[in-house]
Amino acid sequence: MPDKKEEIEKEQDEEQIYTFIEGETIDLTPTNSNHIELYAKWSNSEEIRKYARNEMPRTIEDIKKRFEQRGGDGPKEHIGFEIWHKEDKKLIGLGGLNHIHWVNGTANLFMQIGEKDYWSHGIGTEAAKIIVDYGFKELNLHKIFAGVLSKNVGSWTCAEKVGFIQEATLKDEVYVDGEYIDVKKYYILKENWLHKNK
Repeated sequence: MPDKKEEIEKEQDEEQIYTFIEGETIDLTPTNSNHIELYAKWSNSEEIRKYARNEMPRTIEDIKKRFEQRGGDGPKEHIGFEIWHKEDKKLIGLGGLNHIHWVNGTANLFMQIGEKDYWSHGIGTEAAKIIVDYGFKELNLHKIFAGVLSKNVGSWTCAEKVGFIQEATLKDEVYVDGEYIDVKKYYILKENWLHKNK
């Protein structure tokens, strides 16, 4: 009898995936309510949630509610994507822009590579570049920012590879594993991005 993981992977193979932005090794597709169980698995993973600051357990119902709240009328403050590995045809993470302020032209970049087998393969960097490019060239944003915990070396290294500039360090900003740690604040401007990627 197949286990839950095998069932999810089988469903992913059978369903139609609509690519929104194509990358080299990954594709970005719209988020899909059929994958909420996988989102919940990632949100509750001890290794992932520690630096994402998911201190409380997140049920499937919690994630469904958040998913539904992001729909609705009016300007979107959150644009999310699923990250699919092209060769493996596998859903491996989520990323996008949130806290979008359309008047100021600003947004926060977020990223979660949920499948740990795909960590340290440059996938987060590729996904971040695609999302930043989309934010500047299609949404006409002026500034994209990101906050990364200082102990999350993989994430702030990714931000710097993409071209983000550190503009501040918030001292003792978050409490993780019994100690207060800093948060690095990063930004990139549209003019810098376009100049760098002519």
